[in-house]
Amino acid sequence: MSNDILVLVEHRDGVVAESAHELLGRARQLAGSSGGEAVAVVFGSGIDALAGQLGAASRVLTVDDPSLAQPTPAAYQAALVAILRERQPLLALVPNSGIGMDVAAGASAATGLPLAAYATAVEVDGGAPRVTCRIYGGKIDATVRFRDGRGIATVVTGAFPAAAGQVAGSPPVERVALPAADSRVRFVALHRPEAGDVDITREAILVSVGRGIGEQENLEIVGELAGALGGAVSSSRPIVDSGWLPRTRQVGKSGLRVKPKLYLALGISGAPEHLEGMRDAELIVAVNTDPRAPIFGVAHYGATVDLLDLVPALTRRLAG
Repeated sequence: MSNDILVLVEHRDGVVAESAHELLGRARQLAGSSGGEAVAVVFGSGIDALAGQLGAASRVLTVDDPSLAQPTPAAYQAALVAILRERQPLLALVPNSGIGMDVAAGASAATGLPLAAYATAVEVDGGAPRVTCRIYGGKIDATVRFRDGRGIATVVTGAFPAAAGQVAGSPPVERVALPAADSRVRFVALHRPEAGDVDITREAILVSVGRGIGEQENLEIVGELAGALGGAVSSSRPIVDSGWLPRTRQVGKSGLRVKPKLYLALGISGAPEHLEGMRDAELIVAVNTDPRAPIFGVAHYGATVDLLDLVPALTRRLAG
Protein backbone atom coordinates (compact mmCIF):
# COMPACT_ATOMS: atom_id res chain seq x y z
CA MET A 1 0.00 0.00 0.00
CA SER A 2 1.03 3.60 -0.56
CA ASN A 3 -0.13 7.07 0.34
CA ASP A 4 0.03 8.23 -3.28
CA ILE A 5 -2.72 10.21 -5.01
CA LEU A 6 -3.31 8.90 -8.54
CA VAL A 7 -4.83 11.06 -11.29
CA LEU A 8 -6.30 9.62 -14.48
CA VAL A 9 -5.27 12.07 -17.21
CA GLU A 10 -7.63 12.76 -20.10
CA HIS A 11 -6.13 14.10 -23.33
CA ARG A 12 -6.99 14.57 -26.97
CA ASP A 13 -4.96 15.36 -30.08
CA GLY A 14 -1.74 15.53 -28.07
CA VAL A 15 -3.08 18.07 -25.56
CA VAL A 16 -3.76 17.33 -21.91
CA ALA A 17 -7.30 18.27 -20.83
CA GLU A 18 -7.79 21.11 -18.40
CA SER A 19 -9.44 18.66 -16.00
CA ALA A 20 -6.09 16.87 -15.68
CA HIS A 21 -4.37 20.08 -14.56
CA GLU A 22 -7.18 20.70 -12.06
CA LEU A 23 -6.81 17.23 -10.57
CA LEU A 24 -3.01 17.18 -10.61
CA GLY A 25 -2.84 20.52 -8.84
CA ARG A 26 -5.12 19.20 -6.12
CA ALA A 27 -3.32 15.83 -5.98
CA ARG A 28 -0.04 17.62 -5.41
CA GLN A 29 -1.55 19.47 -2.44
CA LEU A 30 -3.16 16.30 -1.06
CA ALA A 31 0.10 14.37 -1.37
CA GLY A 32 1.67 16.91 0.95
CA SER A 33 -0.88 15.89 3.58
CA SER A 34 -0.84 12.16 2.88
CA GLY A 35 2.93 11.76 2.78
CA GLY A 36 2.79 10.26 -0.71
CA GLU A 37 3.25 11.48 -4.28
CA ALA A 38 1.00 12.87 -7.00
CA VAL A 39 1.11 10.25 -9.76
CA ALA A 40 -0.30 10.88 -13.23
CA VAL A 41 -1.77 7.89 -15.09
CA VAL A 42 -2.02 8.20 -18.88
CA PHE A 43 -3.57 5.74 -21.36
CA GLY A 44 -3.18 6.01 -25.12
CA SER A 45 -0.89 5.43 -28.07
CA GLY A 46 2.36 7.34 -28.58
CA ILE A 47 1.85 9.30 -25.37
CA ASP A 48 5.32 9.63 -23.84
CA ALA A 49 5.54 13.27 -24.95
CA LEU A 50 2.53 14.15 -22.81
CA ALA A 51 4.74 13.93 -19.72
CA GLY A 52 6.05 17.38 -20.67
CA GLN A 53 2.60 18.77 -19.88
CA LEU A 54 2.35 17.05 -16.50
CA GLY A 55 4.93 18.89 -14.44
CA ALA A 56 2.71 18.87 -11.34
CA ALA A 57 3.12 15.09 -11.08
CA SER A 58 6.01 13.43 -9.28
CA ARG A 59 5.80 10.45 -11.64
CA VAL A 60 3.87 9.45 -14.75
CA LEU A 61 2.59 5.92 -15.38
CA THR A 62 1.76 5.26 -19.04
CA VAL A 63 -0.07 2.38 -20.68
CA ASP A 64 0.92 2.85 -24.31
CA ASP A 65 -0.71 0.59 -26.88
CA PRO A 66 -2.19 1.08 -30.38
CA SER A 67 -5.53 -0.29 -29.13
CA LEU A 68 -5.76 2.71 -26.78
CA ALA A 69 -5.42 5.34 -29.52
CA GLN A 70 -9.06 6.23 -28.77
CA PRO A 71 -10.80 5.88 -25.41
CA THR A 72 -12.34 2.44 -24.90
CA PRO A 73 -14.01 1.93 -21.50
CA ALA A 74 -13.23 -1.79 -21.16
CA ALA A 75 -9.53 -1.38 -21.97
CA TYR A 76 -9.21 1.71 -19.80
CA GLN A 77 -10.92 -0.11 -16.93
CA ALA A 78 -8.61 -3.11 -17.23
CA ALA A 79 -5.53 -0.87 -17.24
CA LEU A 80 -6.69 1.18 -14.26
CA VAL A 81 -7.71 -1.89 -12.27
CA ALA A 82 -4.25 -3.43 -12.75
CA ILE A 83 -2.58 -0.23 -11.54
CA LEU A 84 -4.88 0.12 -8.53
CA ARG A 85 -4.28 -3.48 -7.47
CA GLU A 86 -0.51 -3.25 -7.84
CA ARG A 87 0.09 0.27 -6.49
CA GLN A 88 -2.75 0.42 -3.90
CA PRO A 89 -2.85 4.23 -3.71
CA LEU A 90 -4.63 6.14 -0.99
CA LEU A 91 -6.91 7.81 -3.53
CA ALA A 92 -7.53 7.80 -7.28
CA LEU A 93 -8.93 11.00 -8.80
CA VAL A 94 -10.81 10.63 -12.08
CA PRO A 95 -12.56 13.36 -14.14
CA ASN A 96 -16.34 13.23 -13.79
CA SER A 97 -16.63 13.05 -17.59
CA GLY A 98 -18.32 10.52 -19.84
CA ILE A 99 -15.11 8.52 -20.10
CA GLY A 100 -14.13 9.02 -16.48
CA MET A 101 -17.45 7.88 -15.04
CA ASP A 102 -17.38 4.69 -17.13
CA VAL A 103 -13.82 3.87 -16.13
CA ALA A 104 -14.19 4.73 -12.44
CA ALA A 105 -17.41 2.75 -12.00
CA GLY A 106 -15.92 -0.36 -13.61
CA ALA A 107 -12.71 -0.05 -11.61
CA SER A 108 -14.68 0.33 -8.38
CA ALA A 109 -16.72 -2.80 -9.08
CA ALA A 110 -13.64 -4.83 -10.02
CA THR A 111 -11.45 -3.81 -7.08
CA GLY A 112 -14.06 -3.35 -4.38
CA LEU A 113 -12.81 0.18 -3.74
CA PRO A 114 -15.66 2.57 -2.88
CA LEU A 115 -16.48 5.30 -5.40
CA ALA A 116 -17.48 8.87 -4.50
CA ALA A 117 -19.06 10.45 -7.61
CA TYR A 118 -19.69 14.10 -8.51
CA ALA A 119 -17.02 15.28 -6.07
CA THR A 120 -16.62 19.04 -5.62
CA ALA A 121 -14.07 19.00 -2.77
CA VAL A 122 -11.40 16.52 -1.67
CA GLU A 123 -9.31 16.66 1.50
CA VAL A 124 -6.95 14.36 3.37
CA ASP A 125 -7.86 14.50 7.05
CA GLY A 126 -6.15 12.33 9.64
CA GLY A 127 -4.40 10.38 6.89
CA ALA A 128 -7.67 9.46 5.12
CA PRO A 129 -9.57 11.08 2.24
CA ARG A 130 -12.71 13.11 2.88
CA VAL A 131 -14.81 13.84 -0.19
CA THR A 132 -17.74 16.20 -0.68
CA CYS A 133 -20.16 15.09 -3.41
CA ARG A 134 -22.95 17.08 -5.04
CA ILE A 135 -25.97 14.77 -5.31
CA TYR A 136 -29.67 14.84 -6.21
CA GLY A 137 -29.09 17.18 -9.13
CA GLY A 138 -27.18 19.67 -7.00
CA LYS A 139 -29.73 19.85 -4.18
CA ILE A 140 -27.45 18.30 -1.53
CA ASP A 141 -23.72 18.35 -0.75
CA ALA A 142 -22.75 15.16 1.10
CA THR A 143 -19.37 14.71 2.78
CA VAL A 144 -18.20 11.09 2.91
CA ARG A 145 -15.26 9.01 4.08
CA PHE A 146 -14.23 5.67 2.62
CA ARG A 147 -14.94 2.65 4.80
CA ASP A 148 -11.36 1.33 4.70
CA GLY A 149 -9.71 4.72 4.16
CA ARG A 150 -9.00 4.23 0.43
CA GLY A 151 -11.12 4.81 -2.64
CA ILE A 152 -11.86 6.47 -5.98
CA ALA A 153 -13.44 9.88 -6.59
CA THR A 154 -14.81 11.29 -9.83
CA VAL A 155 -14.38 15.07 -9.67
CA VAL A 156 -16.55 17.60 -11.49
CA THR A 157 -14.86 20.01 -13.88
CA GLY A 158 -14.03 23.35 -12.32
CA ALA A 159 -13.88 22.06 -8.74
CA PHE A 160 -10.21 23.10 -8.45
CA PRO A 161 -8.12 25.78 -10.23
CA ALA A 162 -6.29 24.49 -13.29
CA ALA A 163 -3.42 26.91 -12.70
CA ALA A 164 -2.26 24.87 -9.68
CA GLY A 165 -1.54 21.94 -11.98
CA GLN A 166 0.04 23.85 -14.84
CA VAL A 167 3.59 23.41 -13.64
CA ALA A 168 6.67 23.34 -15.84
CA GLY A 169 8.75 20.19 -15.89
CA SER A 170 8.85 16.66 -17.26
CA PRO A 171 8.54 14.01 -14.52
CA PRO A 172 9.99 10.51 -15.00
CA VAL A 173 7.85 8.12 -17.03
CA GLU A 174 7.25 4.47 -16.16
CA ARG A 175 5.60 2.22 -18.75
CA VAL A 176 3.02 -0.30 -17.60
CA ALA A 177 1.88 -3.27 -19.70
CA LEU A 178 -1.70 -3.38 -20.97
CA PRO A 179 -3.59 -6.32 -19.42
CA ALA A 180 -6.12 -8.38 -21.36
CA ALA A 181 -9.48 -6.64 -21.61
CA ASP A 182 -13.02 -7.41 -22.72
CA SER A 183 -13.10 -6.59 -26.45
CA ARG A 184 -16.87 -6.61 -26.91
CA VAL A 185 -17.02 -2.83 -26.56
CA ARG A 186 -14.91 -0.94 -29.06
CA PHE A 187 -14.42 2.59 -30.29
CA VAL A 188 -16.33 3.36 -33.50
CA ALA A 189 -16.10 7.10 -34.20
CA LEU A 190 -15.48 10.50 -32.66
CA HIS A 191 -18.10 13.14 -33.47
CA ARG A 192 -16.72 16.65 -33.14
CA PRO A 193 -18.76 19.87 -32.89
CA GLU A 194 -19.92 21.30 -36.19
CA ALA A 195 -17.41 23.53 -37.96
CA GLY A 196 -17.73 27.12 -36.85
CA ASP A 197 -19.39 26.29 -33.53
CA VAL A 198 -17.89 27.51 -30.26
CA ASP A 199 -16.71 25.63 -27.18
CA ILE A 200 -18.82 27.18 -24.44
CA THR A 201 -16.64 25.60 -21.74
CA ARG A 202 -13.83 27.96 -22.79
CA GLU A 203 -15.86 31.16 -23.06
CA ALA A 204 -15.36 33.89 -20.44
CA ILE A 205 -18.83 35.36 -21.05
CA LEU A 206 -22.00 33.41 -21.75
CA VAL A 207 -25.42 34.80 -22.55
CA SER A 208 -27.72 31.87 -21.88
CA VAL A 209 -31.40 31.60 -22.82
CA GLY A 210 -34.31 29.47 -21.69
CA ARG A 211 -38.02 29.10 -22.38
CA GLY A 212 -38.56 32.76 -21.56
CA ILE A 213 -37.08 33.69 -24.94
CA GLY A 214 -40.50 32.86 -26.38
CA GLU A 215 -39.70 32.31 -30.05
CA GLN A 216 -36.69 31.17 -32.04
CA GLU A 217 -36.58 34.49 -33.89
CA ASN A 218 -35.74 36.23 -30.61
CA LEU A 219 -32.38 34.47 -30.53
CA GLU A 220 -31.15 37.11 -32.96
CA ILE A 221 -31.25 39.90 -30.37
CA VAL A 222 -29.59 37.61 -27.83
CA GLY A 223 -26.79 36.94 -30.30
CA GLU A 224 -26.33 40.67 -30.79
CA LEU A 225 -25.98 41.17 -27.04
CA ALA A 226 -23.48 38.31 -26.77
CA GLY A 227 -21.47 39.86 -29.59
CA ALA A 228 -21.47 43.26 -27.90
CA LEU A 229 -20.22 41.64 -24.68
CA GLY A 230 -17.57 39.60 -26.49
CA GLY A 231 -19.18 36.34 -25.44
CA ALA A 232 -21.21 33.45 -26.83
CA VAL A 233 -24.80 32.25 -26.69
CA SER A 234 -25.65 29.14 -24.66
CA SER A 235 -28.95 27.73 -23.44
CA SER A 236 -30.93 25.46 -21.18
CA ARG A 237 -32.11 22.07 -22.43
CA PRO A 238 -35.58 23.08 -23.75
CA ILE A 239 -33.98 25.37 -26.34
CA VAL A 240 -31.77 22.55 -27.62
CA ASP A 241 -34.62 20.03 -27.55
CA SER A 242 -36.63 22.44 -29.72
CA GLY A 243 -33.80 22.45 -32.27
CA TRP A 244 -33.15 26.17 -31.90
CA LEU A 245 -29.50 25.70 -30.89
CA PRO A 246 -27.09 22.75 -31.27
CA ARG A 247 -26.43 20.45 -28.32
CA THR A 248 -22.91 21.90 -28.05
CA ARG A 249 -24.56 25.03 -26.59
CA GLN A 250 -26.48 23.24 -23.83
CA VAL A 251 -25.54 23.97 -20.22
CA GLY A 252 -26.49 21.54 -17.47
CA LYS A 253 -26.23 18.01 -16.16
CA SER A 254 -27.13 16.51 -19.55
CA GLY A 255 -25.12 19.18 -21.38
CA LEU A 256 -21.87 20.91 -20.51
CA ARG A 257 -20.54 22.27 -17.25
CA VAL A 258 -19.30 25.86 -17.59
CA LYS A 259 -17.48 28.30 -15.34
CA PRO A 260 -17.32 31.66 -17.14
CA LYS A 261 -16.48 34.99 -15.58
CA LEU A 262 -20.03 36.16 -16.41
CA TYR A 263 -23.14 34.03 -16.88
CA LEU A 264 -26.17 36.06 -17.99
CA ALA A 265 -29.26 33.87 -17.63
CA LEU A 266 -32.18 35.16 -19.70
CA GLY A 267 -35.60 33.58 -19.23
CA ILE A 268 -34.14 30.53 -17.45
CA SER A 269 -36.19 29.24 -14.52
CA GLY A 270 -33.28 27.42 -12.89
CA ALA A 271 -34.08 23.71 -12.78
CA PRO A 272 -31.57 21.74 -10.65
CA GLU A 273 -30.21 20.01 -13.77
CA HIS A 274 -29.33 23.41 -15.27
CA LEU A 275 -27.93 24.86 -12.07
CA GLU A 276 -25.55 21.94 -11.79
CA GLY A 277 -23.87 23.06 -15.00
CA MET A 278 -23.37 26.77 -14.23
CA ARG A 279 -23.62 27.48 -10.51
CA ASP A 280 -19.82 27.88 -10.21
CA ALA A 281 -19.67 30.84 -12.63
CA GLU A 282 -17.82 33.80 -11.09
CA LEU A 283 -20.73 36.19 -11.65
CA ILE A 284 -24.33 35.13 -12.33
CA VAL A 285 -26.91 37.68 -13.46
CA ALA A 286 -30.47 36.38 -13.87
CA VAL A 287 -33.37 37.96 -15.74
CA ASN A 288 -36.80 36.38 -15.24
CA THR A 289 -40.26 37.86 -14.84
CA ASP A 290 -41.05 35.31 -12.11
CA PRO A 291 -39.56 36.58 -8.81
CA ARG A 292 -39.83 33.05 -7.38
CA ALA A 293 -37.76 31.41 -10.13
CA PRO A 294 -35.08 29.12 -8.60
CA ILE A 295 -32.38 30.81 -10.72
CA PHE A 296 -32.45 33.74 -8.28
CA GLY A 297 -31.27 31.37 -5.55
CA VAL A 298 -27.81 31.15 -7.15
CA ALA A 299 -27.66 34.53 -8.93
CA HIS A 300 -25.49 37.33 -7.60
CA TYR A 301 -27.74 39.91 -9.25
CA GLY A 302 -31.22 39.62 -10.73
CA ALA A 303 -33.97 41.55 -12.46
CA THR A 304 -37.66 40.72 -12.86
CA VAL A 305 -38.10 42.49 -16.18
CA ASP A 306 -39.05 41.34 -19.67
CA LEU A 307 -35.87 40.16 -21.35
CA LEU A 308 -37.21 41.30 -24.74
CA ASP A 309 -37.19 44.87 -23.42
CA LEU A 310 -33.91 44.58 -21.54
CA VAL A 311 -31.72 42.85 -24.12
CA PRO A 312 -32.00 45.46 -26.92
CA ALA A 313 -31.50 48.25 -24.37
CA LEU A 314 -28.33 46.62 -23.04
CA THR A 315 -27.00 46.10 -26.55
CA ARG A 316 -27.59 49.77 -27.42
CA ARG A 317 -25.89 50.85 -24.20
CA LEU A 318 -22.84 48.68 -24.88
CA ALA A 319 -22.64 50.07 -28.43
CA GLY A 320 -22.35 53.54 -26.93
